[in-house]
Amino acid sequence: MSDENAPTPAPTFNRVMLKISGEALMGDQGFGLHPPTVQRIAREVKSVQEMGVEICMVIGGGNIFRGLAGSAQGMERTTADYMGMLATVMNALAMQSALEGMGVFTRVISAIRMDEVAEPYIRRRAVRHLEKKRVCIFAAGTGNPYFTTDTAATLRANEMSCEAIFKGTKVDGVYDKDPVKHADAVRYDTVSYDDVLAKRLGVMDASAIALARDNNLPIIVFSLDEPGGFRGILSGQGTYTRVQG
Repeated sequence: MSDENAPTPAPTFNRVMLKISGEALMGDQGFGLHPPTVQRIAREVKSVQEMGVEICMVIGGGNIFRGLAGSAQGMERTTADYMGMLATVMNALAMQSALEGMGVFTRVISAIRMDEVAEPYIRRRAVRHLEKKRVCIFAAGTGNPYFTTDTAATLRANEMSCEAIFKGTKVDGVYDKDPVKHADAVRYDTVSYDDVLAKRLGVMDASAIALARDNNLPIIVFSLDEPGGFRGILSGQGTYTRVQG
């Protein structure tokens, strides 16, 4: 790591969307929230916010409930998806609590109205929060069933005029095959939206990739488990894959 006393390079982006899965918050547990892991990710977000970067977040709900899995077990799909949306609100509140405990002003903004715990989604108000350097955590997906939080993250990133989506995963980029299962897996430095779709590389779901492609919004895939990785990439360092046109 670089000398902490060295001047911080100007960030490569001024406003970004950080998309992480709900599973990222459960640490080594098989379910739910792992508070030390939530704190660690919050510290990463704070370190980037201190660079002057405006940050939006979307967190999945798979650590609590996954709508598609519920549907596969016989639950009506729309109901299952709404339950998954509520799980994302729980994760957003946990992240808000961790960030505000570190002195970072944060707003949870829900696509489903629940005024006692979150603000309703109003685009111009959310943009104003970002301009005031508040972290905006968008919860409850798009507010519609049949859409994933990947698609919600891409939609909100476009609406907020984000310059890139940062997709935090357990590996340091996009590989031609699963690097956990295949020692000879090759990491891409850059890959096109069309190749991600054609080769089914699993970066995000097809709707999210198509929406990013149509609006020329780059997706940076990096390891959330690498300490300082988020900040490092914004400083022009680190290992990642860039999905672009």
